[in-house]
Amino acid sequence: MAKPIVGAQLFTLRNFTKTLPDIVETFRKVKEIGYSAVQLSGFGPVDPRELAKAIADSGLNAVATHVAWPRFQKELDAVIEEHKMWNCPHPAIGGLPGEYFCEDGVKRFLDELAPIAERLGKDGLDFSYHNHNHELARYAGKTWLGQLYDTADPAVLKAEIDTYWIVAGGGDPVAWIRQCAGREPLLHLKDMCITPDREQRMAEIGEGNLNWPAILAEAEAGGVDYLLVEQDRCYERDPFDSMAISYRNLKAMGYA
Repeated sequence: MAKPIVGAQLFTLRNFTKTLPDIVETFRKVKEIGYSAVQLSGFGPVDPRELAKAIADSGLNAVATHVAWPRFQKELDAVIEEHKMWNCPHPAIGGLPGEYFCEDGVKRFLDELAPIAERLGKDGLDFSYHNHNHELARYAGKTWLGQLYDTADPAVLKAEIDTYWIVAGGGDPVAWIRQCAGREPLLHLKDMCITPDREQRMAEIGEGNLNWPAILAEAEAGGVDYLLVEQDRCYERDPFDSMAISYRNLKAMGYA
């Protein structure tokens, strides 16, 4: 089985993607680090057509996005048109509003998703869900995320497991990647470290305590297409430096 491609989740660089010139420069720097794929997220207002040109000129592949759930509900035609313009096959959401996190929240979400996923599928797109830690809260004895993937047809809902947030919720990323095998085009790579003062922090890949050999092997076995490096907070470090450290460490592990 082919190894997944390493990409950059551009939410990490959101302070540098507010204008089109900044986006162009960010694309250049990301490409220079060595990344070949990106996930579009955290951008400022920019014309989708101008963004399409910037992507094409950059030599990067826009393989995924994070789009707000209300846009899928209210602006689906535009969402589809944008993704086709960007040659981007994997739209996703970064999370849901709080009202979905209750005993009947999974059913409500999947009922609303069904016609949206059908439309996306007709245009050659799929739909992925990105987790944080609160999806590992239990309702009626089972985690919300477990209910979601046990209930949803893999043809309707794909997984975008986030390694850091699974650990932050008390879960095992290897077990979740294995559970979602065959339905996970995207995987968010994010490390976790602890400071001497017991502060839990996000860290560059390979600079924290997550079991990367096991995670990466399970991702490969499970058919993940893209390993998307994300670091919501880089603390005292320049975010571009953080992205470069993660890329270099993944390359040393044989995955870049």
